[in-house]
Amino acid sequence: MPKIAKELRALDISRLTEPGHHPAGGVVGLYLYITPTGAKSWVLRTMIAGKRRHMGLGAYPTVPLAQAREKARQARDEIINGNDPIAQRKEAKSLLQAQQATEVTFAQAALAYIDAHGDSWKNPKHRAQWTSTLETYVYPVMGKLMVKDVAQAHVLQVLEPIWKTKTETATRIRGRMESVLDWATARHYRQGDNPARWKGHLDKLLAPPTRIQKVVHHKAIQVGNMAAFMADLRQREGIAARALEFAIYCAARSGEVRGATWDEIDLENRIWVIPAERMKAGSEHRVPLSRQALDLLKNMPKLVACPYIFPSSKSGMLSDMALLAVMRRMEVDAVPHGFRSTFRDWAGETTNYPRDIAEQALAHTLTNKVEAAYRRGDALEKRRDMMQDWADFCQRQAQKAQPLQESFRSNAL
Repeated sequence: MPKIAKELRALDISRLTEPGHHPAGGVVGLYLYITPTGAKSWVLRTMIAGKRRHMGLGAYPTVPLAQAREKARQARDEIINGNDPIAQRKEAKSLLQAQQATEVTFAQAALAYIDAHGDSWKNPKHRAQWTSTLETYVYPVMGKLMVKDVAQAHVLQVLEPIWKTKTETATRIRGRMESVLDWATARHYRQGDNPARWKGHLDKLLAPPTRIQKVVHHKAIQVGNMAAFMADLRQREGIAARALEFAIYCAARSGEVRGATWDEIDLENRIWVIPAERMKAGSEHRVPLSRQALDLLKNMPKLVACPYIFPSSKSGMLSDMALLAVMRRMEVDAVPHGFRSTFRDWAGETTNYPRDIAEQALAHTLTNKVEAAYRRGDALEKRRDMMQDWADFCQRQAQKAQPLQESFRSNAL
């Protein structure tokens, strides 16, 4: 039979200072451990399944004497009943740690998703747009909510206030929430269906975006007014004016022109090769250069240590507002991107060039998957004739054009 220790009082415990283990009495095996630094803690020394075990019961004085004795009695009762309180404690701690590892908020999940996928987004603005829209619309509703607890009600709380007034933004936000929640499911941070999915779920609760969204087209100059515009544009000085002129000849996007570099130009073969990473569709695009486009390039100065054809004043890339500023100074109610629509109208309404050739000139992705699967070439030579005709149209008509403002007034009438 184990020796029964003298039962110490609370005052006795407070006075103990000698390092070592001191029996507290009251419960067999209950000791107060004192370290060389003076720290005190409770330990129950006992036998479990024939093995000597030491079970910590907490630090003194956080755990006072009476509470330590109660803990010791409960532990001994568990042992008598065939249980291992030390193993149970380890298991509970492990479960708690596992649970804490999955306690990820929606905001944390979103940041992790952006970190995992952001480098694959070709447009640096895409990451900023993700962060901005989530911070503005989503985080106030569910940012601090555990991602495992996000439900349909939270998703609708985000979307419903802006679904009809900011439909395009709301549609993108829905897709971003769906992506984050799918990521969280794949990482085992949540279970069950995705409450932000559209097909078969939110499409039953929200009106289709195409039915409520107001389609706003880029403001464009009509084909009949291009002559006057080009005549006026060629009189304008500055890098931005030449960039806009080049963009029109090539039916290119503003960003493609502003980012154009001299090493993309093949003067011998009269081609501008835009690399895939700078294209919206992610595929290399070859632009046949008309005589007018080549003459423009030959008259552009090449700056030392500057790769851009149309550099800014600081030898960097032109601002995305530079081309629009030219049009505003010309007092034209249109945007640079609108010239692509003007080109498309010219090709479709005044020429016999096939639709797909015009679409290839605009670097549009074919919506017909079968057609896209069988198309191997880019019809460069056919497009060369079309782009030359387009440039000739602008130049030839400009020679006969009336002043720009008169052209717009007559059109308005």
